[in-house]
Amino acid sequence: MTVFIRIGLVVLFLDELMVGAWNAFSPETFYRYFPTVDLTPPFSEHYARDFGGATLGIALLLGIAIVTPKAQSVIPAALAFSVFAVPHFFYHVAHLEGTTVGEAIALTAANAAVALLGIAIILVTIARDRRAQRQQATTPSAKLSS
Repeated sequence: MTVFIRIGLVVLFLDELMVGAWNAFSPETFYRYFPTVDLTPPFSEHYARDFGGATLGIALLLGIAIVTPKAQSVIPAALAFSVFAVPHFFYHVAHLEGTTVGEAIALTAANAAVALLGIAIILVTIARDRRAQRQQATTPSAKLSS
């Protein structure tokens, strides 16, 4: 379970790192070249840089969780990501005008995948920790110390 959690966190970390850094350090090129972003004008450098900084903050939390994949770091990091990713998915589902069929499919699939991955990481972390607690409670040494 920890392998799934770590791989999922790495995927989300790299996504947030790339998007955040690109927005924070070169917002004009992000707006111009990242698929479908230019469909929602107008461009705002201030907004893009703020979004980039916030996204880098989420990447930092995800990075910490990769290094220390305990529930205390994984759940807050995945929740922080999910608070962004789930509404972001629904926004794009409701605003597909101007996209090609291929762009709409790719945009919807990519946003759904990362939103679901954030939620899956939370659920798997909870399941892993509950399982570990049950196993610890049923070991002979745990019963002797009770």
